[in-house]
Amino acid sequence: MKYLLFLFVASAYAEPALVMCHGKYALCAASPTTPTGKTMVIGGVTFQEGTSVCPVLTGKAVGDQNLIGSCKPPKGKHMVWSLFSTEMNYPQAPTWAVVKAQPRTFVTTAGAGGMANQWSYPCVIRPKKINGATLADCLGPLNESPWGGAVVPIGATVVTSAPVGSAYSVGGNLP
Repeated sequence: MKYLLFLFVASAYAEPALVMCHGKYALCAASPTTPTGKTMVIGGVTFQEGTSVCPVLTGKAVGDQNLIGSCKPPKGKHMVWSLFSTEMNYPQAPTWAVVKAQPRTFVTTAGAGGMANQWSYPCVIRPKKINGATLADCLGPLNESPWGGAVVPIGATVVTSAPVGSAYSVGGNLP
């Protein structure tokens, strides 16, 4: 829990403009990410694109207003934003049963040992629930810092709730 609190506090002092949203959102904090083979440009920097499967929750969550504009869902059918919350019990892969998040840190390495930023990016809600959980497919950059968009270098310490061994764990690098 202390890591999640640190992430929230650290984000308040970084460049993102925080906005509190209420409603449906995807929480990717415990998700691995799969590269799509495409790229995306964030703030003039080109990043590899990745996709994460994330549970859709309802409640209070924090977004980066610079990226989402407002708390209104992204344009399109069945869309939500991937946002951050302090929720600790939510559906997680592989069974999508509700379990307690296990925050941890890891040090990034080359390739799949990197991280993914899925904070304040668009997600498409899947039509079928799994084990009672509504899921969404979220697209976001690999190795991009949620604290201002810089490249996260190899050797950076990242906080995540994704299981050990997950490829490109969704998280945030520590300043």
